[in-house]
Amino acid sequence: MKYDIVMFDLDGTILDTLEDLTDSLNAVFKTKGYKERTIEEVRSFVGNGVFKLIERAVPIGTSHDDIYKTFMTFSEYYQKHCSIKTKPYDGIKEVIETLKNNGCMIVVISNKIDEAVVSLCKQHFGSLIDIAVGDKIGIPRKPNPAMVEFILERTGISNKNAIYIGDSEVDIETAKNAHMDGISVSWGFKDYDFLVNAGATTIVSKPSELLDIILK
Repeated sequence: MKYDIVMFDLDGTILDTLEDLTDSLNAVFKTKGYKERTIEEVRSFVGNGVFKLIERAVPIGTSHDDIYKTFMTFSEYYQKHCSIKTKPYDGIKEVIETLKNNGCMIVVISNKIDEAVVSLCKQHFGSLIDIAVGDKIGIPRKPNPAMVEFILERTGISNKNAIYIGDSEVDIETAKNAHMDGISVSWGFKDYDFLVNAGATTIVSKPSELLDIILK
């Protein structure tokens, strides 16, 4: 087996979080009198962390101070409502379990708020996830490779023996910046054509296809 560690993005890769993100965003926007956003609009906004989601979703001309206040309100609201409709993608839990049983360390790295990442991974995957890391003060967000490098240093595993899996252009760039192999998934927030145009070299359309690549 070539890979000792398998790193997954969270939203749009192993968990379908889009409905809870949309519902939470619109609940907060309603209190502020902002225009509510459709699920497809939110789909196009995600990928670079919660602050960027808010920044893209608020009305044009919203001040930085109001964006920050909205971000803080959303973060608090979403933490309490992040797992109402959220669920693993069909087949992904079985894939992670197979990888784990074959000796792979399983890591989740996300630009989502760290507390939500840890909570969601524990709730939906339990002990299958060895390490879960989200957005923390002092560690740059993806596509900066800092979070990946932090995990590799912590585990003592070379990037040559690691692979990164995600659903967006941010994930493609993260793998490239960390000088490691990457796989893009087309069942998440970005479709096949988008991923090709973003520079993806390996794309899978269903979770079981990951095993053919990782365990070959």
